[in-house]
Amino acid sequence: MASAETAAEHERILREIESTDTNCIGPTLRSVYDGQEHGLFMEKLEGRIRNHDREIEKMCNHHFQGFVDSITELLKVRGEAQKLKGQVTETNQKLQNDGKELLTSMDELRQCRLQQRNIATTIDKLTHCLPVLEMYSKLQEQMRAKRYYPALRTLEQLEESCLPQAGSYRFCTIMAENIPRLRTQIRDVSMSDLKDFLESIRKHSDKIGETAMKQAQVQIARDNAVTSQQRSASGRRIRKEVCSGTEVDRNKSNPFTEQDSGILDVEDAEQDEIPGAQDLVDFSPVYRCLHIYTVLHETLDGYRRYFNQIVGFFVVEDHILHTTQGLVNRAYVEELWELALSKTIAALRTHSSYCTDPDLILDLKNLIVLFADTLQRYGFPVNQLFDMLLEMRDQYGEILLKKWNQSFRQILDQDNYSPIPVASPEEYQRIAGQFPFQDPELDKIPFPKKLPFSEFVPKVYSQLKEFIYACLKYSEDLHLSSTEIDDMIRKSTNLLLTRTLSHCLQYAIKKKNVGLAELVQIIINTTHLEQSCHYLEEFISNITNVPPDTINATKLYGTSTFKDARHAAEEEIYTNLNQKIDQFLQLADYDWTATQGGGQASDYLSDLIAFLCSTFAVFTHLPGNAIEHAMLPGKVAQTACMSACKHLSTSLLQLLLEADVRQVSMGALQQFNVDVKECERFARAGPVPGFQGDTLLLAFIDLRQLLDLFTQWDWSTYLADYGRPTCKYLRVNPHTALALLEKISRSMKDTSRKNNMFAQFRKNDRDKQKLIDTVVKQLKNLIATNQA
Repeated sequence: MASAETAAEHERILREIESTDTNCIGPTLRSVYDGQEHGLFMEKLEGRIRNHDREIEKMCNHHFQGFVDSITELLKVRGEAQKLKGQVTETNQKLQNDGKELLTSMDELRQCRLQQRNIATTIDKLTHCLPVLEMYSKLQEQMRAKRYYPALRTLEQLEESCLPQAGSYRFCTIMAENIPRLRTQIRDVSMSDLKDFLESIRKHSDKIGETAMKQAQVQIARDNAVTSQQRSASGRRIRKEVCSGTEVDRNKSNPFTEQDSGILDVEDAEQDEIPGAQDLVDFSPVYRCLHIYTVLHETLDGYRRYFNQIVGFFVVEDHILHTTQGLVNRAYVEELWELALSKTIAALRTHSSYCTDPDLILDLKNLIVLFADTLQRYGFPVNQLFDMLLEMRDQYGEILLKKWNQSFRQILDQDNYSPIPVASPEEYQRIAGQFPFQDPELDKIPFPKKLPFSEFVPKVYSQLKEFIYACLKYSEDLHLSSTEIDDMIRKSTNLLLTRTLSHCLQYAIKKKNVGLAELVQIIINTTHLEQSCHYLEEFISNITNVPPDTINATKLYGTSTFKDARHAAEEEIYTNLNQKIDQFLQLADYDWTATQGGGQASDYLSDLIAFLCSTFAVFTHLPGNAIEHAMLPGKVAQTACMSACKHLSTSLLQLLLEADVRQVSMGALQQFNVDVKECERFARAGPVPGFQGDTLLLAFIDLRQLLDLFTQWDWSTYLADYGRPTCKYLRVNPHTALALLEKISRSMKDTSRKNNMFAQFRKNDRDKQKLIDTVVKQLKNLIATNQA
């Protein structure tokens, strides 16, 4: 019993030695030596060691051949590794050498590209500068040839067209500074030529008069000769009738022969032809001076001197009329005034028609008013002058429209189309002083904050007020009633809104490279400008003292102008979105012969959905119920989203049915179905708030029903329920279904030919093909029945 316990204890100790860490084996061995059977334990230990040695030997024998084989393979690999290392080293060296050449070539290419860009920039700059230099050279040649009138036209073209396009170069600045001096030089030279002409005329006037009198004498002689010939012919006819048959020598018996008539022979007269006055005098200085002064119209000082002379003359005449008797009479003075008035009005109409500066026309108008009021005080009638000023008002309005057209274009071109940041109350008050804007919700937001509109809103509104002020300035002192002034200002402002500003807004909307964010901002801006129209009405009423509700008062058309611009911007948004969608769809690269579809949407479609999500996030800034046309919040955003989804759905269907795609496999159709599901997921997520239920999903309903029909292969339901209002596939057109089914049929036939080595596939394909042929025949019958 004791030996059995000892053996069990030794077995336990051996297991503990085998399983215990060597650091903890001391207490175990001490328990062996504390007992009396340590010899027996040593025998068992040695037996256990021999057992383990045999197991190790067996294991080594079992794995020895594999180990030897592994060493052999490793030795072989070492040689191959050395070769591979050598090849890698050689390849690396070649790559480094080729890389150096490539880097050198790339550096040279970079330098060439830089030079090419610099050359292109230089050519572009020279393209703008060369016309200026050529025009200036042409001007110098015309000046040297004394062709002053063409030089003046060249100067005008240089100033208005060439110099603004060339840019801010030093030589352009010098040319611009020389233009007034050249104009003065041309004017002085032409006047000098005219004075020389007048002096020459004074010296040679006696010769001109003598020549004119000789011409008159010759003309009188010719007239007398013609008269004598007519009389002689008449006498011969009478004598022939009375004394017919009598032989009479008419030359001897006629007392009025050519020799006795004193008429110069015509041929002799032609040989001794006397030159006319126009042949003796060169009138070109007169015409040249006239043309030049027509272009270089008088300055305000010239007009002032002109009016002063006229007023001075008639003041003297009026004084003589009232202080003397018999020297002049009222009829003479009035006749003289009528003549002077008609000449003055004709001259003013001619010269003012060439003026393009509204400030000069306004100063001229004030000068004419002073001229008319002065002469009216002396009793001269001046109604014709005020009538002429009313005619000039239309010209002044056209000039203002051209000037404001440039101002609006500049404002729109320089605008950043971003909401205005406001950092302080002072800045907010400054903008509020320029544009009437009230938003209680925005007032609650602490500074800094952003106004919804961009800079061009207060700038355009300020320009509208400036235009109204300019119109008012011309209407002052014309002896018009407040109603007439109000009507004139409103009509001019309507022209500015409907013609000038409207065209500028259309230009900003339709120009190239305009982004969706800019179009959205234009919609916001025009909305606020539309809301400010009634403030413009009040502004005009305040400065003219005419209530806006006056009968027959002209209303401003600003509301319609800004509505039209906003609608144009909305249409441009829809068009741009569709164009962007088309660009993404051009990247679609479906494998129409794929055996199975992927589990994820195509890359191009994922990018398209991401673009649409980011785009519609911009529309959250669009105004909603604040404007008349958007009764629901975000109507523009909703319309844009629905339009984009419909266009995407239509384009995808066209992509599936296009003629170039001859066959479509079921695997490709599965991938296409995954892409359509991604579109539906986008529509279901509600990229734009405000849609009720699954309204946006209806954009893809045609595609969804078509794909469900093919993926579920539910032809029995489709053919049985076709034409019923409750049909499951109501939106599937049989022509569309037939076209897609024929593509699938071609794909299956092609696949069957490739797999004809397997009989089982051939049989399955034949069964499926028979089913497709049956459905094709039924679809054709259905189409024929509907057409009949």
